Amino acid sequence: MAEKLTLMAVHAHPDDESSSTGGVLAKYSAEGIRTVVVTCTNGEFGDAPGQVKPGEDGHDEAAVAKLRLAELRTACDYLGVSDLEVLGYHDSGMPEWDYKGRPDVFSNIPLAAVADRVAGLIGRYRPQVVVTYDPDGAYQHPDHVHAAKAAIAAVERTGVPAKLYLIAMRRSDWRKVFEALREAGEDVPEWEMTEEEERQMAESEARITTEVDISPVFQRKRDALMTHSSQITDSWFSKIPPQIVEQAFGHETFIRARNATQAPVPETDLLAGLR
Repeated sequence: MAEKLTLMAVHAHPDDESSSTGGVLAKYSAEGIRTVVVTCTNGEFGDAPGQVKPGEDGHDEAAVAKLRLAELRTACDYLGVSDLEVLGYHDSGMPEWDYKGRPDVFSNIPLAAVADRVAGLIGRYRPQVVVTYDPDGAYQHPDHVHAAKAAIAAVERTGVPAKLYLIAMRRSDWRKVFEALREAGEDVPEWEMTEEEERQMAESEARITTEVDISPVFQRKRDALMTHSSQITDSWFSKIPPQIVEQAFGHETFIRARNATQAPVPETDLLAGLR
């Protein structure tokens, strides 16, 4: 009997599953595909309610983790995720913060140890498709890079998945969002990138092979993302005009990094060549 078609997404924090892959998770779950989300950290260094940052009065790591994991479970319900696996590592915080030097944070856990755990889940669920971040992309959050490297190592070690995809996004989509917010009078940060970040983003965009139309399930993605209210409600993201959100985020784009099928590129389906 053929194994059940399964897509596994390996993420760093609660909310990443919705923002980065909410569309494909909702789309494929609606088509009867088994979808597995692996979340590596508990998100301790996210905002506490009221946008209270780590280190500020009122920020309790354990309480933040409990809240964010509850939001994660609800978001996965919106997306129709079949199985959620939380590895339970401690959030490392943003690259410029001091917390990343702590030995207990995720980015300081030996890569081989994390890859072993992801490989164990790949062995259990036998996914034909694995999705994670581009470790060489412009967004170099230490937890995203560590999760990506662990997922890639686990895919290579097990040899189980036929296809591996790395999440990528076009600069033009982000520009639409920031321009719309400024036109609406919102105070949003200037989008300034270093030459190295520009290079990384351009190279990542040039490698995009696959664009999936998620417009039929876009509302489910948005609902799942807004479930992470502790991180989203008061942020600039929640203020993006709805029509711009759908224009910019009505598709999800990926780099096909591994392929054992006969599916040609460009693609519009992560499961091309598998069904």
